[in-house]
Amino acid sequence: MEPVKIIIAGAGSRGNIYASFADLYPGKAKVVGVAEPRDFYREEMAKKYDIPAENVVKDWSEFTGRKKFADAVIIATQDRDHVEPAIKFAELGYNILLEKPISPFEEECDRLYENLKDKNIIFAVCHVLRYTPYTTKLKEIIDSGAIGEIVSMQHLEPVGYWHQAHSFVRGNWHKESDSSFMLLAKSCHDIDWINFIMDEKCKSVASFGSLKHFRKEEKPEGAGSKCMDCSYEPKCPYSAVKLYLNLAKEGKFEWPNNVITSDLTLEGITKAVAEGPYGKCVYDCDNDVVDNQVVAMEYNNGKTVNFTMTAFTELTYRRTSIFGTRGELYGDGDKIEIFDFMTDTRKSLKIEVNDDSPLSGHGNGDESLMQAFINAVSENNPKYILSGLQETMDSHKLVFAAEKSRKEGKVVKL
Repeated sequence: MEPVKIIIAGAGSRGNIYASFADLYPGKAKVVGVAEPRDFYREEMAKKYDIPAENVVKDWSEFTGRKKFADAVIIATQDRDHVEPAIKFAELGYNILLEKPISPFEEECDRLYENLKDKNIIFAVCHVLRYTPYTTKLKEIIDSGAIGEIVSMQHLEPVGYWHQAHSFVRGNWHKESDSSFMLLAKSCHDIDWINFIMDEKCKSVASFGSLKHFRKEEKPEGAGSKCMDCSYEPKCPYSAVKLYLNLAKEGKFEWPNNVITSDLTLEGITKAVAEGPYGKCVYDCDNDVVDNQVVAMEYNNGKTVNFTMTAFTELTYRRTSIFGTRGELYGDGDKIEIFDFMTDTRKSLKIEVNDDSPLSGHGNGDESLMQAFINAVSENNPKYILSGLQETMDSHKLVFAAEKSRKEGKVVKL
């Protein structure tokens, strides 16, 4: 069977991760086109995958203006630039893997749904948490009846103090008007995963959250506006010197350093921290997305869920407790523990993941998602897809309702 020919629209971090599937499995996938406005990232991908010059373009619309030449497109553009290319590529019959979220705007999500619902294509959104080996095992345990019927769940998304500073204070998702609100940008993964595990419809939602810490009012006395010129910097956990420059001095130039500059040398990182936006004081940025939020959800049949997203954590491993009628389950992506009410015994399972792969992210969810998508396209069979159009719309609607609740201070019915 011929490898699936794919176009990458958006050659940033996520686009490169998904493209690397073709490195690992050259017999299954081949990158044949790239659309990326930034010269360096576009040319790097073109060189890496030996893409013909005519298929190396700045704007994805150059591809939709011509005859279809690939089997699928991976859309990894910025959040606000997902819907239009998805609709245009779908019109040409391309199979589509779309980075989450669909859009920061509910009406744009509705527009994509109306345009794609009757299209005879493979369509999936990158809700990678559905595809991890951990989720597969956890779902298998729940479906076996080991803890009875789910009654309630507590789920924590620990963003990580350094990740919040990098991505949501200094980085691309720091401002709602430039990207999207925090719950959609970071936690639509989690809300979608909760829907998947609960396997019920959510009836109503209430949410509270704020930008508590990363604002001017919290700035330590005497702190400067740039980390490189700040006397308080050695005492600041969010220091750009600590988060970027110290890593570079250890010879570590992968993420997050490969985000702040394309010059992956000690001199390049030093210049980016000294002069660029990633070297700014976290208390002086123009960020406005929340750094903590809770969401309470009521599902059918009296079931409830409490979700917490917070920046102020050490680790970035999600942690979940699921309470059933016959037992309790705890999971953190690395292990699953089950307590049985009948026998008063505890069982622990270790989840094995491959940390050496470029697709190891999200507990091997990145690789599992790509395997599912490529299999679905090569066999023209959507059975592999867990995050299709309807599933994604359901979870997005819940996220929009939760944010409406937070802003308006009321319970929102779905």
